Amino acid sequence: MVLQSPLRVQVLVSALAQDAGQLAEKMNLESDAVIVNQCDRCDYREFFLQEKPGQELVQTDKIRCFSMKERGVGLSRNTALLHADGEICLFSDEDIVLQKGYKDVIRNAYLQYPDADMILFNVKVSPARRTYWNERPKRIRWYNYGRYPAYSISGKLDSFRRANAHFSLLFGGGAKYSNGEDSLFLRDCLRAGLKIYALPDCIGEEIERESTWFHGYTEKFFTDRGVLYHYLYGWLSGVFALRFLFKNKSEMCTEIPFRQAYRMMRKGIVSQRRL
Repeated sequence: MVLQSPLRVQVLVSALAQDAGQLAEKMNLESDAVIVNQCDRCDYREFFLQEKPGQELVQTDKIRCFSMKERGVGLSRNTALLHADGEICLFSDEDIVLQKGYKDVIRNAYLQYPDADMILFNVKVSPARRTYWNERPKRIRWYNYGRYPAYSISGKLDSFRRANAHFSLLFGGGAKYSNGEDSLFLRDCLRAGLKIYALPDCIGEEIERESTWFHGYTEKFFTDRGVLYHYLYGWLSGVFALRFLFKNKSEMCTEIPFRQAYRMMRKGIVSQRRL
């Protein structure tokens, strides 16, 4: 049964050098959206989505695009969150194509889990890039939050504001350390007491492209991962580093041996303990 909900869904898009109108069409946006476009100019524009056959749009289906010269995925997501005004926010990227009817899937999920502050959804990616896939509904806790990308994350704007939630400016594309801003965001939301669920509902698909931060399993990759694990797991960071390498050694440790990769992760962990 499809439930009807007045909840207003808004997509918060992090983009790099995109045309907002073309991007809205490419992503299959059918709800409000805030696009933060990091490019060579500073400006603002807004427009309403054009109605498509079989798709009903309402007057509030509006795209607001903020163009900015500053760089960093954490900064772009924070800027989008700052300007958000929808009841339910979904983080997304320029290479995500959302499934038709995604906003009803999201609305119904929050009706089914009224105590949820945040819900994580499935997004299809290539097998080589997949870090998670929800087979059944579950609660997200301290021990299982580290695998979810930002584009899987939705949440109630009031809950984000209450928790003072924001993305790290140290991690992610355009930042000092390679990635992990999404995991740190989930950690902070859990620490703030927000209830997070993961559901098997799929809301979109990633279009494969060249990564802006991943350049192979290099020394920087392992050292940066160690820095991230220090902030994620504290005194358990060494244990989680070993677990990470054991699980992925056949893929990650072909050029840099397992022991050396672990030493690099330990180097990243220890570097932060000395600060």
